[in-house]
Amino acid sequence: MKSPEDRHTDREITENDNSSPLNTTTSNDDSYVEVTLDLRDDMVEVRSVQPAIETKAEESELEAQAKSMQKKRSFGSSIVGNASMRMRLKRLASLKRHPADRTSAAAQHALKGLKFISKADGGSGWAAVEKRFDELTATSSDGLLPRARFGECIGMNRDSKEFALELFDALARRRNITSDCISREQLKEFWDQIANQSFDSRLQTFFDMVDKDADGRLTEEEVKEIISLSASANKLSNIQKQAEEYAALIMEELDPDNMGYIMLENLETLLLQGPNQPFEGRSLNRNLSHMLSIKLKPTLEPNPIKRWYKNLKYFLLDNWQRVWVLLLWIGVMAGLFAYKYVQYKNRAAFDVMGHCVCVAKGAAEILKLNMALILLPVCRNTITWLRNKTRLAAAVPFDDNLNFHKMMAVAIAIGVGIHVVAHMTCDFPRLLNASPEKYKPMEPYFGHQPTNYWHFVKGVEGVSGIIMVVLMVIAFTLATQRFRRNRIRLPRPLNKVTGFNAFWYSHHLFVIVYALLIVHGVKLYLTKEWYKKTTWMYLAIPIILYSGERLLRAFRSSVKAVKILKVALYPGNVLTIHMSKPMGFKYKSGQYMFVNCAAVSPFEWHPFSITSAPDDDYLSIHIRTVGDWTRKLKTVFSEVCQPPPTERSGLLKAGSSRDTINFPKVLIDGPYGAPAQDYKKYEVLLLVGLGIGATPMISIVKDIVNNMKAMEEEEYDLESTGQKKRSGSGNGRNFKSKRVYFYWVTREQGSFDWFKGLMNELAEMDHLGVIEMHNYCTSVYEEGDARSALIAMLQSINHAKNGVDIVSGTRVKTHFARPNWRTVYKRIALNHTNTRVGVFYCGAPALTKELRQLALDFSRKTSTKFDFHKENF
Repeated sequence: MKSPEDRHTDREITENDNSSPLNTTTSNDDSYVEVTLDLRDDMVEVRSVQPAIETKAEESELEAQAKSMQKKRSFGSSIVGNASMRMRLKRLASLKRHPADRTSAAAQHALKGLKFISKADGGSGWAAVEKRFDELTATSSDGLLPRARFGECIGMNRDSKEFALELFDALARRRNITSDCISREQLKEFWDQIANQSFDSRLQTFFDMVDKDADGRLTEEEVKEIISLSASANKLSNIQKQAEEYAALIMEELDPDNMGYIMLENLETLLLQGPNQPFEGRSLNRNLSHMLSIKLKPTLEPNPIKRWYKNLKYFLLDNWQRVWVLLLWIGVMAGLFAYKYVQYKNRAAFDVMGHCVCVAKGAAEILKLNMALILLPVCRNTITWLRNKTRLAAAVPFDDNLNFHKMMAVAIAIGVGIHVVAHMTCDFPRLLNASPEKYKPMEPYFGHQPTNYWHFVKGVEGVSGIIMVVLMVIAFTLATQRFRRNRIRLPRPLNKVTGFNAFWYSHHLFVIVYALLIVHGVKLYLTKEWYKKTTWMYLAIPIILYSGERLLRAFRSSVKAVKILKVALYPGNVLTIHMSKPMGFKYKSGQYMFVNCAAVSPFEWHPFSITSAPDDDYLSIHIRTVGDWTRKLKTVFSEVCQPPPTERSGLLKAGSSRDTINFPKVLIDGPYGAPAQDYKKYEVLLLVGLGIGATPMISIVKDIVNNMKAMEEEEYDLESTGQKKRSGSGNGRNFKSKRVYFYWVTREQGSFDWFKGLMNELAEMDHLGVIEMHNYCTSVYEEGDARSALIAMLQSINHAKNGVDIVSGTRVKTHFARPNWRTVYKRIALNHTNTRVGVFYCGAPALTKELRQLALDFSRKTSTKFDFHKENF
């Protein structure tokens, strides 16, 4: 038997049957009793039986309601049929229900649904409100709080200003306050009602907000106004535009007799309905969940040595690939430095310049090594081939290629600094100040003893060294995150040196740097034999490999021409481009490619995740216009596009034979490997996309949908012909994913338009429940906040009646605010014990740390192992 808290609702029914023992009057067929039942999933319990007295008017009203509700199922009530007795619905369940009759589950759910101050608003009690009151009225002569500052005083954010004003008006109407200012005592009364934990008090406050004329009835126009207000507070522009339609929907559900208004009791009926489907941890076994929560509580090891050992063990288990690569790299650098140090310590130059020359030459050797290695992580074709065609991916962390690239850049900067400082502050002064006898062994290398620094600067060695240092400083500075992401605001014309374009062009200065490095290495002061001048030996293979890659990219992009099939601009400034797939262009879901548009810039290439699936006959990318290049790209395509019909989003839906639009020429280069492409290694997947970071996950979901279609076709062929038809790609045979959890967290309602078709297709054909999609809209206040209460009501009604979510416009229901990621991991750990789960995240770096740490915690303390992969943009 299930717990009464699972699904537990009250129904009041009437019985009119002479043969029933419940009948209190046998002489009158029209008399009946009122029976209160507790209905659960697998049992019915009689709570009370009592005579019911009604007038004829009430009886006729009752019969009309029963007939109306037999035609359609209404929220808060249902018709219960039985073969042995004839039953009629007395009235809506909540009309005669007292607070004591509410089930604990319904009351608990309702209490969570009307909070006027959320944690995000920072409401921390009357003390904080009173303090803000003093601050806001400090400059006021009368000490009164104006209506316009009420929301700020009680802790609501600026986005809820209109909602706060309506709340103020409702509280003032209840107390017959006509002034636009209130005193401290009146504010205390307002606050006591807002913070009241009683459901009836909260419900009355919410009802008063809607009931602007204070007549105790809600008209359709008043419902429309509060819907528009709630949509505005939650930044749901689409719902705001359809406020009239949704108001009619609420009236249809809560006013089935077309009285033209709804009462407080009707609103209560709707709020008392618990969630109609399991979500997050609700469907979990409570005992297991509790045990797991206890297991995951951090326990501090009292012994510091054991604690250190345990942390080190966990660190090595999680990062062994990175550790061995780093140790190898550091070991090679240390060996080269020691080799050069010892070599120059045994030369004549050591007698004049001492340890300084040993340090300078050791740093130079490390510099040459890193100038060679730094090119390898950006050889994208080579890395993609190695991770796809070899087993090195099991031991080499190819996903960290850019992190290693940055680490080597730091090592180069340190090596340059040590080399320059050792020469300028130690070696050269010693040569200038050495006695003639001591300097004589240096004459074959430096000529006559110099008298000033100009001797060292004017030569090829000095000039090349100075130019290299200047160019490196420029390139390294513009490559830092603050400059590259345009977070530094500089006055014109210096603002041109920030942003991605400045980073991209300045990085090409290294062509000059490498040329000068080779020249600098040939014109060494202390080395004359050609075979001892090793700079070119370090650089030869990496430069040839990198140059070959750049030539291959240029050739491949010019040969693989693409034709633009469709362009659309969606809310959130997202540009979608569908293009033809070049012959032989094979890729995996999760990979990315580079895009070039000569109309914007003939030299710039930018990476974008491929959102189409490998089996699709086209390529698609979704581009968010946030930088210089993407904004110009949007402008270029907008000039050749036509505005859409008023009821649809997008600038253009081109692709028919009648379209004669000359789109700008687009070149592509790729595909290239990315962390998300490894999803096929796992039977259980957790896909997390933040905003536009959903793009690689969408390709994976599409691929899984295509695989499901292929499997269905194979099963159909097997049943109809007795033979299994082999598809060309064979994806159906390689389909391993048994369960996929996809969480898409976005800030704007319009973002759901990007992949609306896919979500509807998925909801329609995923009969086996392989993919579980969770859409989150963070602009909507958390479930339980009064500002989103009406949105939640509308969502439940519309989804139950039409099967469409009012936020996303799809069949996938949208959740509010942000997910509880610990609950998400807990749920997967309980559902998939002794399983390895692949966690793939793409989005802003802010969430990376939390998701990675949770993956580590649950992997260490449960039998479920979470492998975390991330891709930041």
